[in-house]
Amino acid sequence: MPELVYRDIKASGARLRVMEAGEGPPVVLLHSLLFQRETWAGVFDDLAQHFRVIAPDLPGFGESEKPNPARFAYSFSAFSHALADLYAGLRLGPSHLIGHGLGGAIAITLAARHPELVSRLVVVDPLCYRPPPDPLRRLALLPVIGGFGLKQLWGRGAFRSYFHQRIFSEHHAVPEERIDRYYDAFNPPAARACVLATLRATADTRPIIADTARVSAPSLVIWGRADKLYPCSFGQRLAREMRNTGLELMASGHAPHEEQPKAFVEVVSRFCRAERAGR
Repeated sequence: MPELVYRDIKASGARLRVMEAGEGPPVVLLHSLLFQRETWAGVFDDLAQHFRVIAPDLPGFGESEKPNPARFAYSFSAFSHALADLYAGLRLGPSHLIGHGLGGAIAITLAARHPELVSRLVVVDPLCYRPPPDPLRRLALLPVIGGFGLKQLWGRGAFRSYFHQRIFSEHHAVPEERIDRYYDAFNPPAARACVLATLRATADTRPIIADTARVSAPSLVIWGRADKLYPCSFGQRLAREMRNTGLELMASGHAPHEEQPKAFVEVVSRFCRAERAGR
């Protein structure tokens, strides 16, 4: 198996923890809100057989530094700037970029504003159009009481229920232990404050909609047919509105790479290898 390497890289003034393995064309993996780099555990080793795979914890998440919102904006632009700095810190050239949920929105932003850094783009159920009403976002956007509720009252049971009812499909096989590790990373007060700041700073998705028209890299949209957070129709719309973009629907909820890791690796590898074949 490819050897795992862990690094700490400074980006936008924050220390980011990065997991890396493999050799070949670089592939950068971006996790979503409430997740961390571990979300790619089921696909990481298989991708690393053919690619140099890099999975950071975004600022404010996982084992990365959690800067105060007064120092880091937690907006699409702020995350994109941090990612560009991470590229520089790792001395990455053009790379395949894969982003899930919030990470998909960040990937779109980077591909639109720094096309020289993205050779191929894969977005997995990305935050792009205004999502339907969701208990977590509704709570976060309430003045005063919303911040208190998210920081003080959202316990392990509510966190587990959210993943089972909103993130994963009905018959998923994602281990409960992984959800608990996501909760343990979310639970410290500084981490909760970062989640709240991110939810509020990314409530307006119009910048992402504008950036989709500027993406020039060959792109692939992957969407879970049973996604309860962002409906499958969003994926079909996104694939129509982005240039040079394909669409792959998978039998999963909001996180196809967690529920269908083998199928996900096959789809992504085929798409990224097409560059070498000149397609």
